[in-house]
Amino acid sequence: MNAEPPEEKAASEAEAGAMPEKRAGSRAAGGNSLQGFGRPSVYHAAIVIFLEFFAWGLLTTSMLTGLLSFLSAPLIGALSDVWGRKPFLLGTVFFTCFPIPLMRISPWWYFAMISVSGVFSVTFSVIFAYVADVTQEHERSTAYGWVSATFAASLVSSPAIGAYLSASYGDSLVVLVATVVALLDICFILLAVPESLPEKMRPLSWGARISWKQADPFASLKKVGKDSTILLICITVFLSYLPEAGQYSSFFLYLRQVIGFGSVKIAAFIAMVGILSIVAQTVFLTSLMRALGNKNTVLLGLGFQMFQLAWYGFGSQAWMMWAAGIVAAVSSITFPAVSTLVSQNAESNQQGVAQGIITGIRGLCNGLGPALYGFIFYMFHVELTELEPELISNNAALQGAVIPGPPFLFGACIVFMSFLVAVFIPEYSKGSRIQKHSNSISGSLANTPERGSDEDIEPLLQDSSIWELSSLEEPGHQCTEL
Repeated sequence: MNAEPPEEKAASEAEAGAMPEKRAGSRAAGGNSLQGFGRPSVYHAAIVIFLEFFAWGLLTTSMLTGLLSFLSAPLIGALSDVWGRKPFLLGTVFFTCFPIPLMRISPWWYFAMISVSGVFSVTFSVIFAYVADVTQEHERSTAYGWVSATFAASLVSSPAIGAYLSASYGDSLVVLVATVVALLDICFILLAVPESLPEKMRPLSWGARISWKQADPFASLKKVGKDSTILLICITVFLSYLPEAGQYSSFFLYLRQVIGFGSVKIAAFIAMVGILSIVAQTVFLTSLMRALGNKNTVLLGLGFQMFQLAWYGFGSQAWMMWAAGIVAAVSSITFPAVSTLVSQNAESNQQGVAQGIITGIRGLCNGLGPALYGFIFYMFHVELTELEPELISNNAALQGAVIPGPPFLFGACIVFMSFLVAVFIPEYSKGSRIQKHSNSISGSLANTPERGSDEDIEPLLQDSSIWELSSLEEPGHQCTEL
């Protein structure tokens, strides 16, 4: 048997991995029962995200995330790398939206199920892996921007619609509409969304056994430290999203009770930031990626986030909040740019676990960020409560303080640390990925303890014959479906 040199083979495989759209499209023609309508595309991913978050936005209730998604996101992402994206899109959306009708049926069951659904609130990791499957590398920043913009659009439109329906027809109709939208999303995934993961990268059946050691959610986190680039990206995400999560939990109460915004102004503020975020993530992101590159776009987004948080911290007038909101909309380019960076540094069969790690870190921040901001507000004797819409006398005095919003200024300092970490992220190049993939293949072929342990190259499935077949398959000899 004639084998290609590992370097040439790695280059061929990396080139093939950069064009998953073509591979997925060729597999989509097969008579697979999991296939939907047409070829897998970014539009399928955008519709799934929009419907899921639109359903929750109608209720003006955020989904419960945090520690649960931190543990489950890498695992679900890794499983989607093996068994395909569509089953886990269906599962995450179903279990995430399952508590919605229980709001009117049984409050006890609602709170019980919403706690469990936090395990499955990781749709973004599977969606971004789906997008990576169907796009080439130079298209992913634009694709991720469109998906993130779709998410922003759902959050801009749904709360206003939900509030109107609630005021005009009651909460029961809102829950009913949200349930119908959730069912529509599930049916869309089941019937219309095609599988994006190439068939040769999936096992022949779902009967393959998985050991706990291989499915350990902490295993992915252990491997992060062995890749310095992914480790730096993870630290950057943690330090940048921690203050953002805290801001989401308290900022609108801060606007109401400290700055003096009314309900109409808060709704207008949300709409403005949301619309500008859509423009930033679609129009500006593509131009910036072409002009500055991926890493510099991330740094620019972090710079805008620092400026925005500092402005929130020092701002004491309403016009300052409006101006800082514009800066906040521009800073929304950070997450799709970081997701693109992660996708570029992950192999085609590791997109799910890579995006899962990022989603898990964001889930952890969703749990820690509000607690951090709440503690800082408490330390500075700032009381934020939804029970009193008017200005509280103690809080009104903060308008004349040097730093009216201490948590936001503290958050700006944390983002500055994130910026410093991001500076050391190496600039992505296709040659560096080919070399990294070549080293991993050489280590697996040599099978020596010095180059890599079983943990480094161990596939998720116990039966690794399929991975050995796909790794050793010579370019140009494609498997033919019967």
